[in-house]
Amino acid sequence: MATVSAKLVKELRDRTGLGMMECKKALEEADGNIETAIDNLRKSGQAKAAKKAGNIAADGAIVIAQEGNKALLLEVNCQTDFVAKDDNFTAFANKVAEIALANNTTDVAKIAELDYADGQSVEEARIALVQKIGENIQVRRAQIVEGDNLASYRHGIRIGVVVSTEGGNDETGKNLAMHIAAFNPVAVNDTDVPADVLAREKEIAEAKARESGKPDNIIEKMIEGSLRKYLDEVTLVRQPYVMDNDKKVGDVLKADGVTVKDFVRFEVGEGIEKKQEDFAAEVAAAQASANK
Repeated sequence: MATVSAKLVKELRDRTGLGMMECKKALEEADGNIETAIDNLRKSGQAKAAKKAGNIAADGAIVIAQEGNKALLLEVNCQTDFVAKDDNFTAFANKVAEIALANNTTDVAKIAELDYADGQSVEEARIALVQKIGENIQVRRAQIVEGDNLASYRHGIRIGVVVSTEGGNDETGKNLAMHIAAFNPVAVNDTDVPADVLAREKEIAEAKARESGKPDNIIEKMIEGSLRKYLDEVTLVRQPYVMDNDKKVGDVLKADGVTVKDFVRFEVGEGIEKKQEDFAAEVAAAQASANK
């Protein structure tokens, strides 16, 4: 068995809701691989909250810039929701999105080198904002969506969606973007679900089914049922439509003559573990710093 660090044990505990000893054992059995440990816990049914693995874990904002048939989503992170709503932070995030789109790049390292204003690069502007606001600020990721019919939607500042369609109208696109924001599909159709993701779900479903002790032919049907349920949850066309839960998105698209070509959904802090702050200690540290 591998020796695992306390930091790794804490991360698994935060992501699953299990006790420290259970997490330590799971990591040891997985040779220190946290993703393997989570999969094994899901298979055995021990994880109380394995789905927490993709929950929001950092603050910041998602902004969208669009020009013609091209739109860019950008995530900029900070430490608190208070700063995420600050006008200086918002202005920086929006401007960086516009600059990245104008230069047709989603490479964060390249974005940092682009001209911002007054002879400053984006990185220099970021550093200046950090000094002004007093929080760590990072340009985390960007993605471009192209198409003749683009629709976008932001749910507050934490979720942003851009969808590219053929057919339909502006209202259709906006409603689809709102649906994607709410239901978080991973793909448009079954065939678009990444093979490795589907294989992983099948492995987990099989492990759970075999625990039942039923015959192989029954187990196979159980696996098929689990995968069907999974696809109902994660593919856009199979999901109940946010505007009318009695209809599937696919049925609405077919009736309206609409084809979804592509979509991107960003949510603030996906995959980032949020540090738990000691508020009293933070205030004390701030006071000590002010008195220097």
